[in-house]
Amino acid sequence: MNRFSQATLVVCLIASLATIDSAFAQPAAPAADRTAALSLEQQGQIVEAEKIWKAITQADPQSSEAFAHLGLLEARQQHYPTAVEYYRQALRLSPEMPGVQLNLGLALFKAADYTNAIPPFIAELQKHPGDPRLVTLIGMSHYGIGDYLVAIPYLERAAEKDSTDLPTRFTEAQCCLWSKQYQCVLNVEKEILGLNEHSSEAEMLAGEALDEQGDAAGAIAQFRAAIIANPREPNAHFGLGYLLWKQGNFAEAAAELEAEIENDPTQMQAHAYLGASYERLKQYDKAEPELLAAIAGDAAMILAHRELGIVYAMTGRNEAALKEFQLALKIDPQDASAHAHLANVYKAMGRSDEAKAELSAAGNSNEQADESLTDMINRPPTLAP
Repeated sequence: MNRFSQATLVVCLIASLATIDSAFAQPAAPAADRTAALSLEQQGQIVEAEKIWKAITQADPQSSEAFAHLGLLEARQQHYPTAVEYYRQALRLSPEMPGVQLNLGLALFKAADYTNAIPPFIAELQKHPGDPRLVTLIGMSHYGIGDYLVAIPYLERAAEKDSTDLPTRFTEAQCCLWSKQYQCVLNVEKEILGLNEHSSEAEMLAGEALDEQGDAAGAIAQFRAAIIANPREPNAHFGLGYLLWKQGNFAEAAAELEAEIENDPTQMQAHAYLGASYERLKQYDKAEPELLAAIAGDAAMILAHRELGIVYAMTGRNEAALKEFQLALKIDPQDASAHAHLANVYKAMGRSDEAKAELSAAGNSNEQADESLTDMINRPPTLAP
């Protein structure tokens, strides 16, 4: 399940309830025209209603109500930039017009302009302190632009208003994770499990937090719990397999990575680490197809090229190995392991000068550190335009 999509769904449901209330507007248009436009709106005849409201603005450029309704109709058609302009014009004419600030914020939010959505929401929150819709929307807007530390207190307040609101709690936990507030992740995980004791997602988030803290045993235990809760949870088997791989438990890692691929054959990282696990186990015939599959899905995956080079070298295919190590170094020229393996291939081919050069390069390069599990399976979304 896509965690952000789940949380966004809740926001969209909230947003769908927020519309300008014409009963509070200041009618300046001729009564007959205004009544006809409102009736057409209610019947869903948007184009016809728009014609009347536009005619009203032409006859009376000071009609804030007409501009507000034009914004509403454009928003209903998902023409959010146009809706924003109409709402802003309505506010220029009537800054205190009820509902328009909220609708402006919603149009900006739905247009993924999260930065500019925040001020209208805050202005509304000042008028309606504690409104859970507004608190959620402000928190989600900060989430959308990557202000995770700022988002946390808003999402926490929103979750407190509704003890059953799991999506908001998941989003809060992710903000804690991405802002490196690992104890916060573990605290929210307990709240989630209190509402749903079989939440595999909560177990995974806690596992990621523990891995970031260097608690490998704790992280592995959390991912095992996630799999018990839901054996088909996306990336649960991969996460456990990767953690076991980092510990050098390649046989058990391979079993988990195989399970992930059975759940999702398109998980290229699982193919790469499964191939790497087989390579460590010297099962080269099983490693090769997994690594080739990973490269076919993501040609920039350095691990797959490097491991495939090792497979080729260990099975006497030096020319093919040379090519893979060179591809790995094209992706990362500072990969010490690739330089060292390439030196061995040159040595086996009798190319001693090139072997010495690669050994020298290996000594001047960095050994590639294991990638963060969070970076691999739970990267922050890129939401801002």
